[in-house]
Amino acid sequence: VQLQASGGGLVQAGGSLRLSCAASGRTFSIYGMGWFRQAPGKEREFVAAISKSRGITYYADSVKGRFTISRDNAKNTVSLQMNSLKPEDTAIYYCAARLVHNSRWTDNDMDYWGKGTLVTVSS
Repeated sequence: VQLQASGGGLVQAGGSLRLSCAASGRTFSIYGMGWFRQAPGKEREFVAAISKSRGITYYADSVKGRFTISRDNAKNTVSLQMNSLKPEDTAIYYCAARLVHNSRWTDNDMDYWGKGTLVTVSS
């Protein structure tokens, strides 16, 4: 499975951005996909995830109510709509996919990673 993320950029605080992740290869084997982020000097952290078949969504507390994850199974894409962005949302955002059903969404639970896309939120 290959993952290609896009949509990062520079935005002012309060603004919006939409990230997309396109999956290719053995996409039929994917259970779910998610977004993680790594801010400068910090460890990578979970942001949001969605299961492929049922569309069950998961969010980090820090983004609930502001970010929305969605999927398009026909196009094998997952998107992250980010609203009301804050400077602390500044990070490299990574798309990831997992093959196994599990309620945990940590780095170790993911099987495939895409290259990150930088999101910068200015104050």
